[in-house]
Amino acid sequence: MPATAFPHVLEPVRLGSLALRNRVIMVPMGTEMGDHDGHLTDREIAYYAERSAGAGLVCTGINAVTDDYEVINAGLGRVDTDAATPGLKKLAEAFHARGGAVSVQLTAGLGRNINTIDPERLPISASDNTHWLDPNVRCRALDTHEIRVIVQRFREAAARCAEAGIDAIDIHGHTGYLIDQFMSPVWNRRTDSYGGSVENRCRFAAEIIAAVKEGAPGLPVSFRLSVDHRFEGGRTPAESLEIAKVLEAAGLDLLMIDEGSYEAMDYVFPPYYLGDNCMMGSVKMFKDALDIPVLGCGNLTPERAEEAIATGEMDFAGIGRALIADPEWALKLAEGRRADIRPCIRCNQLCVGNAFVGQPLGCAVNPTVGFERERVLTPAATPKRVAIVGAGPAGLEAARVAALRGHTVDVYERGEQLGGVLWPAATPEFKKELRSMIFWWERQLADLPVTVHLGAEITADSPELDAADVVIAAIGADPVVPPILGLDGPNVVEVVDAHLGATLGHRIVVCGGGLSGADFALEAAQDGHDVTVIEMADGIAPDLLMINRITLLRDLAQAGVTLLTGHKVVSVDAAGVAVDGPDGPVHIAAETVVSAFGVRPGAALVESLTARGAVAIGDCVKPAKVGDAINAGFAAAFAL
Repeated sequence: MPATAFPHVLEPVRLGSLALRNRVIMVPMGTEMGDHDGHLTDREIAYYAERSAGAGLVCTGINAVTDDYEVINAGLGRVDTDAATPGLKKLAEAFHARGGAVSVQLTAGLGRNINTIDPERLPISASDNTHWLDPNVRCRALDTHEIRVIVQRFREAAARCAEAGIDAIDIHGHTGYLIDQFMSPVWNRRTDSYGGSVENRCRFAAEIIAAVKEGAPGLPVSFRLSVDHRFEGGRTPAESLEIAKVLEAAGLDLLMIDEGSYEAMDYVFPPYYLGDNCMMGSVKMFKDALDIPVLGCGNLTPERAEEAIATGEMDFAGIGRALIADPEWALKLAEGRRADIRPCIRCNQLCVGNAFVGQPLGCAVNPTVGFERERVLTPAATPKRVAIVGAGPAGLEAARVAALRGHTVDVYERGEQLGGVLWPAATPEFKKELRSMIFWWERQLADLPVTVHLGAEITADSPELDAADVVIAAIGADPVVPPILGLDGPNVVEVVDAHLGATLGHRIVVCGGGLSGADFALEAAQDGHDVTVIEMADGIAPDLLMINRITLLRDLAQAGVTLLTGHKVVSVDAAGVAVDGPDGPVHIAAETVVSAFGVRPGAALVESLTARGAVAIGDCVKPAKVGDAINAGFAAAFAL
């Protein structure tokens, strides 16, 4: 696709006094890569700087301006003392050396959203709100003196950023964090000058904008606002528009529009279930009402970003996890290489998932994230012939990396298409990015010294392996078939075959409520089937990241799927499934029974291949998530 397909996204533009190479802004996302004191490390700077080629402006994750009244969580950045300045200078220098621009996001704190509750120090908020997760913990309302101290800390932090050469400042005003708690009537019940009217509730934010402008004269200031909290009683777009007008009057230069809150966390980190462009519904309302530029975000595709900018719906494209997955997102558009952009599969596994447990940022599809300096693909000292058995995610990534390093690669796949387990998993429309990932590998391998052999059944004795210097076994896993009476009946379909188009009756019982079974149940219900899921555990898809699970459960309910947790499949017959539950035995009628009991490594072939020296990777070692397989494939090939 030629670069002219995205002229508006790629157009050079000014944000206040700042010249940007294009209209792509990497929206703030945490990295958990800072040092013990919350200051920038060389690792974190390298991660951010790598994305300067893919965005006109890169925003950092949040940086606390004060610990006066709130403990700064471990892993969060901080610019509350001059000790932060050397790291900020190195960050600015890294961007300017590449011709890029960087913005630092400043936060007043988390308030009722704080992760760790210090029993000696109650969480702070606009009012005496309950903690978002523990209603037994009640926050302490900040007094006016404390508010003024925080505003002063913003002035000081902004001055440090300006002194260091940072190009812009973003204010962390969304998702129900402390500033948002002041702006929102659901959390602000104050009767002083910081509560009541819209102007009063926005006073804290407006004073912060003014303080940042004073501390960093000439630097553009943006503000990220959740225009729809997505929960009952939360803020609506109409209310947010009034807030946006107050912020504009306070001197704001750019409004970043998003949605969600901790009460609707899936919109904060939208998973694949939410689909493309899931936060664009209200953007035009703000663009039409404001004189300052606005940014839209939320699983944005390049095509939707181009359309929205071209038609005046927004001014900037906010790209987040897609720039984690491919730091050259905009550069590839500029070079007419749309198909070479590595897709973000919106799994949240190693980006958001890592952050939630205090681990450094990673990526399911881009194993170089966080290792931009170490995992550079250089030519191997001794090129080898590499045979890879299996063309699933682990095998395809191993093939790509090995070939980029100069090795000659043969991939042997017993099926008739690439992708392995990804192909059936990608049949639902909500998982179409997995299909894109398969097509991406196919395109990358086509330009590399890789020969793919489809329909090739390989054993440890296959002569195809004799000429290989290295054999990598990436054969995936086999379905678990428990000894259940009737599970071999003609009305039983394995979940992979169900995804791939097996004939299904109207009434379906899915045996197994793990991710595979749950996703198929959703797909089938959305296609009009009457679906019941039987799961022995107490919850559906218990290993799925909580954020993704929120959307999955909501979508299953909206699609009318019946979930029978705490039920054990006893037998299958021609009329359906006999199960045993808390209230005793019950029979669930069905024309089709789908077996989704999970998978286990293909032990026999793996053992025979490793016995002859093969390296085993991916699900054939231990069934796990897609990101684990891809990262294992990269590591195996990188080590050659």
